Amino acid sequence: MHRTFPTSLAALAMVLAAPAQADDLRSDVAADMPELMELYRDLHAHPELSFQEHKTAAKLAERMRKLGFEVTESVGKTGVVSVMKNGDGPTVLIRADMDGLPVVEQTGLPFASKETATPASGVTTGVMHACGHDTHMTGFIGAAQLLVDHKDEWQGTLVMILQPAEEAGGGARAMLADGLYTRFPKPDYALAFHDAAAPAPAGTIGITPGYALANVDSVNIQVKGIGGHGAYPHTTKDPIVLASAIVMRLQTLVSRELSPLDPGVVTVGSFLSGAKHNIISDEAKLQLTVRSYSDENRKLLLDGIARIARGEAIAAGLPDELMPVVEVQEDFTPSTYNDPDFTEQLLAGFGERFGEGRVATMPPVMGGEDFSEYRRADPDHIKSAIFWISGTPAPMLEALEKDGKPLPSLHSPFWAPDAEKVIATGAEALASAAMGLMPAG
Repeated sequence: MHRTFPTSLAALAMVLAAPAQADDLRSDVAADMPELMELYRDLHAHPELSFQEHKTAAKLAERMRKLGFEVTESVGKTGVVSVMKNGDGPTVLIRADMDGLPVVEQTGLPFASKETATPASGVTTGVMHACGHDTHMTGFIGAAQLLVDHKDEWQGTLVMILQPAEEAGGGARAMLADGLYTRFPKPDYALAFHDAAAPAPAGTIGITPGYALANVDSVNIQVKGIGGHGAYPHTTKDPIVLASAIVMRLQTLVSRELSPLDPGVVTVGSFLSGAKHNIISDEAKLQLTVRSYSDENRKLLLDGIARIARGEAIAAGLPDELMPVVEVQEDFTPSTYNDPDFTEQLLAGFGERFGEGRVATMPPVMGGEDFSEYRRADPDHIKSAIFWISGTPAPMLEALEKDGKPLPSLHSPFWAPDAEKVIATGAEALASAAMGLMPAG
């Protein structure tokens, strides 16, 4: 990680927390950690899939009620909105995501998940918090406790939301469609954190100014052909050969059509066709994931995919009625943009609080996050930022540095973050940032 810190007076003028507050918040987090870790182990052992987070939502909604929040459940199907009004001032939204993944856990933890569920695919599978959403929820509860305990040190409106279906890419959109910004106070600022399998000590904070995560599109291509006997290919229009040509030509979209200064990804993740050695099928199916940052580059890549599929089919001599069918799935995840000035303010405040050795700027990644939806709903009036907290346990980091052993990635069945450091850091960072944005008058 390349570390850089803002030195402008404008950025440093935003005080997220005075030294005394830092000591108070940190000691309060330490006192809360035994209870928080008990909650974490419970959440980890009982994950639920996207839009199935009924028990998780109910459990956490009850905790928020006990803290004094006005709580509304079933927002965007299984989402929870908790509001606390504390005088005049800005409105700050803090978000945590709740869903697990269809992954069979292999961490060996004593509280490892043994849950099973049936996703949309219809295939029953194990379920695991392989992306660390259990640490997000627990840090969220820790931040809520801190903000309640320090209620005399901030002034404004706190909107804390537990979001479903981040992994499916539709949870934020569902909450917004269900009136998040009309039924509840609309935020001036939106905050979230995500754990990271990063080559940095657990508890290190990373943040990316500008584009931080990518547009994520799923594209299906049905390649048609004329089937027949494998011994007489001249009597067919082979969809496997055509689909192969499409796959190869797609590689030129990023290398030859996108600016070298703009990142992009076009990956063919699935290629299905045929059933027997000597039969030429009449169809091939491709599944693509497409990543970009700007809306303009997203359009360039998606338009290019449709053009290449049709162009290769014409070159192969297929008639109009057998042109490929390109479907871009509607439920795409838009890119996440961290407002640069807001991000620099957070960097300065986190550097003051945690020490510059624990705070870093990070390069953008091609992963996706639907936290982006909260800013995109009103980009002229809402500033937002999501930051990373490394969860890499010390033994994993030592094995990487000594032996070059790769770290397990997010979504790996082996990912078991140093939850205590992620949760403690996340709770303190979220609470201190919110207090800095809503200073007491």
